[in-house]
Amino acid sequence: MFALSYTIPINPAGAQPVLTRDQVWRGLEMKATDAKPFVKGMTQCDVLERKDNTLLREITFAGDTFREFITFHAPVQVHFTRVDSKGASEGFIENTISESEAGLMLTFTFALTFPGTKPGSEEERAKGEGMRGAYVGAVAATLNRVRELVQDGTIV
Repeated sequence: MFALSYTIPINPAGAQPVLTRDQVWRGLEMKATDAKPFVKGMTQCDVLERKDNTLLREITFAGDTFREFITFHAPVQVHFTRVDSKGASEGFIENTISESEAGLMLTFTFALTFPGTKPGSEEERAKGEGMRGAYVGAVAATLNRVRELVQDGTIV
């Protein structure tokens, strides 16, 4: 299983509007329900079941279709576990809001397997590193989308 975490400040110098924890949390909830406006390359995102602090969705991303079981740990973390991956990579993804001496931070972590590769192999590492750019870009893209939603009044 290949794992990667990437953290960025939620409100870097000059970012407008300045986002609150609640606004970022609301954006993460919206992203879990319909990730298409947040994630480049996602063509399907259908909620199949919702109850309490969880939901089950089916997504198509980069041509692979799979299901994710999502658990909301409000107002800190959204945890995605891939289930019924239909041959796509399995594992988990986490979006976590935290605070540090630098202010609010957003961390994306993913830990995924790659079908047909040996765990811990150079091939697995290469495939994981090949995804790095997309996942690093997803952190900034998520915050940019939340800012747009705050600016247009969708998130208050």
